[in-house]
Amino acid sequence: MLVKTLNRNSSFSVRVGHVEIGGGAPIVVQSMTNTDTADAASTVKQVKELAKAGSELVRITVNTEEAAAAVAPIRDELDKQGVNVPLVGDFHFNGHKLLEKYPDCAQALGKYRINPGNVGRGKKRDTQFAQMIEFACRYEKPVRIGVNWGSLDQAVLARLLDDNARLDSPRELSAVMRDAVITSALESAEQALSLGLPKNRIVLSCKMSGVQELIAVYQTLSARCDYALHLGLTEAGMGSKGIVASTAALSILLQQGIGDTIRISLTPEPGGDRTREVIVAQEILQTMGLRSFTPMVISCPGCGRTTSDYFQKLAQDIQSYLRHKMPEWRNKYRGVEEMNVAVMGCVVNGPGESKNANIGISLPGTGESPVAPVYEDGEKTVTLKGDRIAEEFQQIVERYIESHYHP
Repeated sequence: MLVKTLNRNSSFSVRVGHVEIGGGAPIVVQSMTNTDTADAASTVKQVKELAKAGSELVRITVNTEEAAAAVAPIRDELDKQGVNVPLVGDFHFNGHKLLEKYPDCAQALGKYRINPGNVGRGKKRDTQFAQMIEFACRYEKPVRIGVNWGSLDQAVLARLLDDNARLDSPRELSAVMRDAVITSALESAEQALSLGLPKNRIVLSCKMSGVQELIAVYQTLSARCDYALHLGLTEAGMGSKGIVASTAALSILLQQGIGDTIRISLTPEPGGDRTREVIVAQEILQTMGLRSFTPMVISCPGCGRTTSDYFQKLAQDIQSYLRHKMPEWRNKYRGVEEMNVAVMGCVVNGPGESKNANIGISLPGTGESPVAPVYEDGEKTVTLKGDRIAEEFQQIVERYIESHYHP
């Protein structure tokens, strides 16, 4: 039996608005907009869509004065529309200037994301990093110190490469690179602490684009600190490749109790829906038994016994219907997100899977009697037939929820 594994890394929680990260809190799903933040209307629309899909934190790019000036109006408009998801400001290169010039932006954001490799170079790096931490202290905001191997602090890497060259048996470059990513994060966190930022306002991330590198980095990082950790495979890619790679890496780490927030960094298909990354993150957590977001649909893959695609369409329709209704049900019925619904295609596994689900239907396979028995909590309650099986089953699901899950 799978043991539900929540965070075991951070012994304290970081609060971002109303959202808790770490300290035993449920693992948080995060996403990021791809709109121009200066276009406030488009950004509000996408943040709202991501929040409705289930994103509990939404990161927005703050890269120009126009973007910084738009942050507070975006926050105000979201509040007016009842969208209370905290916003995370993504800063690179000029964040210290933008936070200083636009205090409304600094106040409106729920968290700042700082990349140590993109804060500045040389002496400017420490000064500009310190300025951003000072703003976080002033406005009592948490900070994610987010190291990315593609924009690694070159001073840290050069130092570790020099140290490695002096060894009798130098390590491989990939090992030094991983160590540099971790060192950059930990040294930056120590610097933030020395500047007065409390430990319970620091989140770390060390993102890599390779599955094995990401696993190795986070296993080491987790062993060396107890900060709250944000997980994500950076530049995961498009479609199935991005989903599979992210799932492979994050599932191993999550099962080991590593990680407090996650993001799935999918490249959207042209014109694709940005909310896909939220759904994938939720499905990783739910299929692992770590959190529940929406009733799960169990359905068979089909075989020579299921030459009709009727059960495939029904499974798809039911899954879409459940996800569409969840925003309403989540506020109305306690525990409904933990329900299991089975939609099976023939008599081989259909009755058994249906009996094991909260509610299930076993559709007739090729050559079977044109009837579909429905099971509720292991007991057959009705047999459907005719042309309205889909509509009638959907009504049965509605009645089941109303009778089994209470306000």
